[in-house]
Amino acid sequence: MSLPTLLLLAIVFFIPTAWAIIHIAYRSFESTKKKALWGLFVVFVPPLGGIVYVLVHQIGRIREKQ
Repeated sequence: MSLPTLLLLAIVFFIPTAWAIIHIAYRSFESTKKKALWGLFVVFVPPLGGIVYVLVHQIGRIREKQ
């Protein structure tokens, strides 16, 4: 793989993870335990954790609007 391709992949995986970490820090959760579990999941499983958090957050927002 070329360097630009690797950089693009790194950015694509880094953005959801960074957004999730920042969002978890500022968002209020039902409990501190739930907040800590999401934080640990995102930090220790970086690409997957960030993407899963973003998807779950979006699904929750859609359900709130209904």
